[in-house]
Amino acid sequence: MKDQDIEPFFATLQAANPSPVSELEYSTVFELLAAVLLSAQATDAGVNKATRRLFHVANTPQAILALGQEGLEEYIKTIGLYRMKAKHLLETCRILMERHGGRVPRKREELEALPGVGRKTANVVLNVAFGEEAMAVDTHVFRVSNRTGLAPGKDPVEVERKLMQRVPKHYLVDAHHWLILHGRYVCVARLPKCWECAVARWCDYQPKTPPPALRT
Repeated sequence: MKDQDIEPFFATLQAANPSPVSELEYSTVFELLAAVLLSAQATDAGVNKATRRLFHVANTPQAILALGQEGLEEYIKTIGLYRMKAKHLLETCRILMERHGGRVPRKREELEALPGVGRKTANVVLNVAFGEEAMAVDTHVFRVSNRTGLAPGKDPVEVERKLMQRVPKHYLVDAHHWLILHGRYVCVARLPKCWECAVARWCDYQPKTPPPALRT
């Protein structure tokens, strides 16, 4: 993707969705952290189904610690890798209580020190909860960045670095939402829906996928 194409690319995504939000359901910073931690290798819809029940009875570090491992597992057992995620979430809650007064820290290094919280999760919390210019590179952002030529890279950290360099500053806060949603619903993994893509003209991907009726 040429440098001059980046502005219209994001302007078009913004026009279609001026105020993008996470599809994970949450009402507090801690609920967001817990939901993102649980979302690894799981769909947002699946996580939301579980957390609606969980957060109704336990939506603070102290309340989740009171559930214990088996109690927490009962609420999240429909999510993949639920046993390990329950362990990580409980340990994270313990650290939040012991070191941070039960509050989610705003510093990246403190977030990444929490069990089950990697760079992507930390970026989501920093961006969504605190409004910082951070780029969470999940599988959708990684695919769209490489396929379009916006920020090609061999790993998420390289893609993140290039996105932070190439995305205009006035789009940075919302950019990862637009890229995630675009990858989830249009620029899908197996067969990108180029025929309904509003930003196809600025995308490097070739050949563009034709509409279903025109495929042979």
